[in-house]
Amino acid sequence: MKLLASIRNTTSIGQSAEKQAARHLQEHGLKIVRQNFRCKGGEIDIIARDNETLVFVEVRHRKSNRFGTPGETVTYKKQQRIILAAQFFLQTLKTQPQCRFDVIESRPGEASEINFNWIKDAFGC
Repeated sequence: MKLLASIRNTTSIGQSAEKQAARHLQEHGLKIVRQNFRCKGGEIDIIARDNETLVFVEVRHRKSNRFGTPGETVTYKKQQRIILAAQFFLQTLKTQPQCRFDVIESRPGEASEINFNWIKDAFGC
């Protein structure tokens, strides 16, 4: 039972971090297009527009850097799944915009605040 409660709590924290990350992006001028886009083989936490650029965002939350930063947990395999999902999403569009893959690192801050580190063009592709 403790494991199930822990999984539920982790999922809840992750969902909260994603919602707050979306607000963070909006505060910086991005327009949210879609959240939690899923397809066979992959998923994207947030899809947003930064002017003419379509931005695919992976949100990673960690309580500490004990096992590395949140961004370091986005492995090559995870990047490939996100890219696959992005390609699937792009097939639904009439025109192909410029694209970028970002990572938002999320960590607990003071009180119930979350601190963000926004890594633009995190995949370097």
